[in-house]
Amino acid sequence: MKCPYCGGVDNKVIDSRMTKEGNTIRRRRECLGCDRRFTTYERVEQLPLVLIKKDGRREAFARAKVLAGIQKACEKRNISINTLEQFVDELERELQEMGEKEIPSSVVGERIMTKLHELDDVAYVRFASVYREFKDINDFMSELKELFSSRTRSPQQ
Repeated sequence: MKCPYCGGVDNKVIDSRMTKEGNTIRRRRECLGCDRRFTTYERVEQLPLVLIKKDGRREAFARAKVLAGIQKACEKRNISINTLEQFVDELERELQEMGEKEIPSSVVGERIMTKLHELDDVAYVRFASVYREFKDINDFMSELKELFSSRTRSPQQ
């Protein structure tokens, strides 16, 4: 494993832990060249998921792209990066468990929306505004009304 700081390839593992789900191992490493520490993750290699976009194009599922979108929606919210990584881990596992090689991007988007709705209302609305391509304030208000009505039907906290 190459050190992200100095590029050296000699390092040692100083700690290994399995995630709660048991599908990933987190390793803390120390570079023997520069003595800096970094974290790596080890996962079982899965069959690549292919998303079918709205326009019919096919694109490989990009975990980093999904995480970046969720991070943007959760910006300035009190949500840890560990929570967001777990969020994406669960999403990716659910998609793999579907057993399909190709999945419509709308399925992924709706699953993200559902999970964000449970996690944080503000992040949910932010993501929805981009995902559902709100054209004006009426689209935004409509989504907020739906959010409020769903909260009054089934309070979560």
